[in-house]
Amino acid sequence: MFERYTEKARRVIFFARYEASQFGAPAIEPEHLLLGLMREDKTLTGRFFPRAQVNIEAVRKEIENRTLLREKISTSVELPLAPETKRVLHYAHEESDRLQHRHIGTEHLLLGLLREDRSMAAEILYERGLRLQAVREEIARQTGADARASAKKDTPHLVEFSRDLTDDASSDKLDPLVGREAEIERVVQILCRRTKNNPVLIGEPGVGKTAIVEGLAQRIVRGEVPSFLENKRILSLDLSLIVAGTKYRGQFEERLKQIMRELIDNPHYIVFIDELHTLVGAGSAEGSLDAANILKPALSRGEIQCIGATTPGEFRKSIEKDRSLERRFQAVKVPPPTEIEAVQILHGVRERYESFHQVRYTDDALEAAVYQSSRYIPDRFLPDKAIDVLDEAGARVKLRVRREQVNIEEWNSPFIELPNTSYAGDKPLGSLRMQAADEDALVSAEVTQDDIEEVIARWTGIPITSLKEEETQKLLRIETELHMRVVSQRPAISALARAIRRSRAGLKNPQRPVGSFLFLGPTGVGKTEVARSLAEFLFGSERSMIRFDMSEFMEKHSVSKLIGSPPGYVGHEEGGQLTERIKRSPYSVLLFDEIEKAHPDIFNILLQVFEDGILTDALGNTVDFKNVIIIMTSNIGARFIQKKGTLGFQATTDSSREKLEEMVMSTVRQTFNPEFINRLDEIIIFDQLLEDELLDVVQLQIEQMNRTLANRGLEVRLTEEAKRWLVTKTCADRSYGARPLRRALQKHVEDPLSEALIQGHLSEATLLEVFLDGNELNYRPLGIEEESDDALLIH
Repeated sequence: MFERYTEKARRVIFFARYEASQFGAPAIEPEHLLLGLMREDKTLTGRFFPRAQVNIEAVRKEIENRTLLREKISTSVELPLAPETKRVLHYAHEESDRLQHRHIGTEHLLLGLLREDRSMAAEILYERGLRLQAVREEIARQTGADARASAKKDTPHLVEFSRDLTDDASSDKLDPLVGREAEIERVVQILCRRTKNNPVLIGEPGVGKTAIVEGLAQRIVRGEVPSFLENKRILSLDLSLIVAGTKYRGQFEERLKQIMRELIDNPHYIVFIDELHTLVGAGSAEGSLDAANILKPALSRGEIQCIGATTPGEFRKSIEKDRSLERRFQAVKVPPPTEIEAVQILHGVRERYESFHQVRYTDDALEAAVYQSSRYIPDRFLPDKAIDVLDEAGARVKLRVRREQVNIEEWNSPFIELPNTSYAGDKPLGSLRMQAADEDALVSAEVTQDDIEEVIARWTGIPITSLKEEETQKLLRIETELHMRVVSQRPAISALARAIRRSRAGLKNPQRPVGSFLFLGPTGVGKTEVARSLAEFLFGSERSMIRFDMSEFMEKHSVSKLIGSPPGYVGHEEGGQLTERIKRSPYSVLLFDEIEKAHPDIFNILLQVFEDGILTDALGNTVDFKNVIIIMTSNIGARFIQKKGTLGFQATTDSSREKLEEMVMSTVRQTFNPEFINRLDEIIIFDQLLEDELLDVVQLQIEQMNRTLANRGLEVRLTEEAKRWLVTKTCADRSYGARPLRRALQKHVEDPLSEALIQGHLSEATLLEVFLDGNELNYRPLGIEEESDDALLIH
């Protein structure tokens, strides 16, 4: 029963038996144990008792007054333990386990006496100011310092090159672990095995692998693990520290061997190696072994227990290749948490970040951090990205409040002069008042959903208004917004809007792209302009459109341009043009211009993008396309659209439209494979532009020119005759669409205007009218009284 008791604790039991015999008691009571404790360990009792109340005789006198005196019993009589005393010893055993001590000492007996709160001994201790929690914390603090000093003496290399996670857990330095019950249970099962008891946590960066190990350390401290693990300690080994400073051959091996020797001599240590794949090749030099090969024998014999953590890619690349190393570890898969679980995790760590930043997080802010980061930061994993957003939002609010305080102080300084009277710590009273106001403001500051959205907007480059605007309202305005930039093409824009709304409403697989469209029509009818307008409307900028001219991808080997060169070829490490740009801009419009010119192998690559929303590059990385709108343009069937008038089709009848679409689709089916066509959400046919629509195009381009001239204070207007003259002169052949208008405006409007600006003729003019003068265009300033026609003409 007393095998774990220290020599002092055994003498306390001996003295307790003596005190019980002196009182003539039939059994050893807790108060006798208290007297034995005071007699044996004066250092311990002197630390907790007030200085005037350490007198053992006074305590004995108090016990005599509370008990019935009997005749003394001979010390040779073996007295039993009273039930209360047995409970005290049981509590002492529990307190020793709680503190992860191998022994039971006088400090554990003192805690046991305090826990038996109905005994006379506990009453005496309470009357002298001793409280269970305070004594427990003081003992834990003192024994922790002693343990560190002892560890530094017994295991100097482990102390130097590792961090004790159980010590950090007992000091409440680790963030709480929320969830992950199944993963921790699996780790505990593997650690309790007889052989191959080394778990390795495999998960993507940021899913919480290290947090699981820290959570296990916290459970060990709380005693919520099987008895086999109760006295274990988890040490986080830093391989970079071990390698650092090893200049000469053999130094690294010597350090690692000394660490292994200390681990073998102390089997209650479990070593945790984050980034386990760094073992392979660590410290190796010509003719020497790396860390992995040095550790293998000890791991296989079970002399060392190790927990590893790595990513699936690194595990496959480094650990799986070394089969002898892999079989010494048992894999524990760590998937990313769901969004609901991530919200619970944020609620668990919320208090830590509120305390650090001195702010308060609203519940809406926590949910926004999870859901908005999941949507707009797809290249990282929960809960790491949500916690990062939460952290940065807290820092942002804290700095904003401090700046506001400084501004208030500067604004008030000319009017309010605080007395500079000396105050506690020799600080000026005014300074202390401002500091108190600053702290009060910080404590009352709230991090809201708006702050979360601002942080995400800065990270991703997506405008804040785009995040805040209700998406339902935005989706209902697609046609209106696009028609502000694109002339006509109402059937095409309506089909595009329907497909996007269908996708956003959740009526299709959420893993597929937002939409994949094939735009067909003659040149210059607005196919590319629709893509630009859509990028600006949905994602805030035309820069969100990623454009590929497929005439550059006509060769078979050009597939490697999109996804990266295969291993062994030049440029393998650089990645592909398509995959890298989508990684950087996951929210974008992807435009494949003139898709029919691409090599057929490119179509095969795009099939998995259309169907599953993913594409694997040459490096093995999976790129996510689920937030991308894919648009392909083609001139296939353009001759039917251009000749529909001569063929007898009238655009106003439904039957003629159906015949036109059937002829165009027949050409499409001859060009593309059925599996390619079937994966498209919509094939949209653009009509040829009519004269009135070309006039609208001229007006749009003039408005664009005016935006450029706004910084000069100039504005240009065209008369109706001038517009019709431009359209008639440049677009007689409608097969070229609206593109010739751009060249005509450049020649007949922009070139004369630029000459006039350089010559200084327009220094006072703010509004210019372009009018038809015979068979050419001229300018005249508006708002200036006419003197002569020649003076008004700038030609």
